[in-house]
Amino acid sequence: MKRKRRRKNVAVTEAMGGEEDPKDEAHQGPSTLADAREEYGSAVEDLGVSEEEDLYRGAEELPQGPVKHAGPDALFEVTLPKVEDRCSLEPMLDILSYSESEWKGNTTKSTLIRKIPLPVWSQGYTKLSQRFESLRRVRGDNYCALRATLFQVLSTSTQPPVWLQVEHISTWAEELEAREGLIGQWMFPSECRQGGGSEDAVQQLKRYMELLQNRWQAAVGCSSMEERQRLCESVFQGGEEELGLLEALKLLMLVRASEFHTTMQEGGDVPVFCWLLYARDSSDCPRTFLFNHLSRVGFSGGLEQVEMFLLGYALQCTIQVYRLYMADTEEFVTYYPDDHKEDWPCVCLVTEDDRHYNVPVGQHNELQVPEYVPPDCLESKSQKTSRQADCH
Repeated sequence: MKRKRRRKNVAVTEAMGGEEDPKDEAHQGPSTLADAREEYGSAVEDLGVSEEEDLYRGAEELPQGPVKHAGPDALFEVTLPKVEDRCSLEPMLDILSYSESEWKGNTTKSTLIRKIPLPVWSQGYTKLSQRFESLRRVRGDNYCALRATLFQVLSTSTQPPVWLQVEHISTWAEELEAREGLIGQWMFPSECRQGGGSEDAVQQLKRYMELLQNRWQAAVGCSSMEERQRLCESVFQGGEEELGLLEALKLLMLVRASEFHTTMQEGGDVPVFCWLLYARDSSDCPRTFLFNHLSRVGFSGGLEQVEMFLLGYALQCTIQVYRLYMADTEEFVTYYPDDHKEDWPCVCLVTEDDRHYNVPVGQHNELQVPEYVPPDCLESKSQKTSRQADCH
């Protein structure tokens, strides 16, 4: 199989625990999944979510509502706390006030947060406050990465992406089921009632894809920011509409993952993260990726770091993440992916631990892309012209 040249994504390299090598400009990707495991070694596992509980998110991160299985062999239902009828994003909070209250709190999350050195914690939120006016906390139910991303997409998009305007978008679930048989056993939260029992999983996902198409186009068509905000507030209420949209995003990720896998098998060129996605023992093909990883999202786990790259490619959107615990490093701001910053729209998220994500709102005028500046270079660096961010 011919090896294709592909420059390693900076964020992927960081996630692998290594530094980018200038020689990687002409890096040739592994030709097989076994080669990927051999080349990247433990980095494959490093990109996965640990099996231990994510205590940073605390009790609010527990899945909510019973889990229903769409397949004919489903004979069980696990009852979990139901979602409250409220907006899934809290009202805007002053960033520095929020930072102080979280650090001084008496919760389990606050206790673990204090393991981050106070200077780093304060530096991260101070930098964030220089770029954004407020922060909105996102409901923590293992959908948070998808929820925060979709909220920002609907809040900021100026036009729908090309893939969303394709007429046959609603048939993707049917095509994937016919080709690979991946949809029949799809798991839905209890709020997604499956059309009163008359729909199968394919029909239900088709309806959610159409809903995503309609809501995105409606958001783009809003005549004012106030109208758009009202639309977003009405969508993110924790009910079937919101959760159905999030399941639609999972389907988009699966469709794109399947396309990448096919390209890899044919010897084509794919982004580097694909080799890592499929080099995991628990995710060596689209079927195992779905059953061992994607189906857990929203229930028992969130998106793993390597899957944030997949989400960005699925939406054709650059996800810019401010990683507060990395405020004193060059990884403070990470892009998922970082190879389409010039030609894809950008949305911004905030994380304290690479697991739970919140939403920064109210950007200050013409924000600059934050760059890591070593302390001994601050004076000379300030004399240089900063690059303007394309994240609006």
